[in-house]
Amino acid sequence: METTLLSGKVFAAQLKEEAKRKVEMLQEKYGVTPGLAVIIVGEDPASKVYVANKEKGCHETGIYSEVIRMPEDTDKETLLAEIDRLNHDAKIHGILVQLPLPKQIRSAEAEILEAISPLKDVDGFHPINVGNLSIGKDALVPCTPHGCIRMLEMAGIKVAGKHAVIIGRSNIVGKPMAQLLLSRNATVTVCHSRTENLADITRQADILVAAVGRPYFVTADMVKQGAVVIDVGINRLESKKLVGDVDFESVAPIAGAITPVPGGVGLLTIAMLMQNTVFAAELQIK
Repeated sequence: METTLLSGKVFAAQLKEEAKRKVEMLQEKYGVTPGLAVIIVGEDPASKVYVANKEKGCHETGIYSEVIRMPEDTDKETLLAEIDRLNHDAKIHGILVQLPLPKQIRSAEAEILEAISPLKDVDGFHPINVGNLSIGKDALVPCTPHGCIRMLEMAGIKVAGKHAVIIGRSNIVGKPMAQLLLSRNATVTVCHSRTENLADITRQADILVAAVGRPYFVTADMVKQGAVVIDVGINRLESKKLVGDVDFESVAPIAGAITPVPGGVGLLTIAMLMQNTVFAAELQIK
């Protein structure tokens, strides 16, 4: 059996092209250019790379981009005031606060994210968007799980009626992934650190999503023959090598389809951020 490699590069290019067409349509029809503002507090090296990739994504799709760089010692009130300003800025349709935040304001993360207008919450973390997703209403959805769903659709992989198993229950990936799969008529099991007999459950999965943040966590004995394996993990080893949560070498020969790391889900996240910014602009026009 030939394993299909689900290349993030291919699907991300399609998603960006689609976003670009929508941007052109909004410009023609309403005279509106979708705008994305990214706030970065401090000098975290990984965050700087992410922010540069987001700027590049905006450039490629024709989205107006603003990056607000704030010093490491920024206090909560100053950051909240900046979010409030952007909430009222008509040029800006999407607002994103780059995480992690510096330690002096990390405890206020929930308050900071909730200060973003739900209509501009392109990360999909606001409780209103989380609630709308769970009851099947239009919502801005977290970019990584939404990118995984779009990838399955574009690859022609059927979700309805399949058993999907997710390892990880984070608010960023695990929980929204479960809602998205459920809304597409999959039967969904969510596993986590307290799950007993984990491998017995994962071996039942037609679609297996690994989102635990532990290198090589999913091994060949945990995967059913022919399963679709989506690796959301991005882990940097001491050797500086980037690897996923799935032991790719051992799992790939068993899987029917699998995402690589790097070059997989990570690329879809940026592409879906562009899609979310366009969708946010459409919501605000309405």
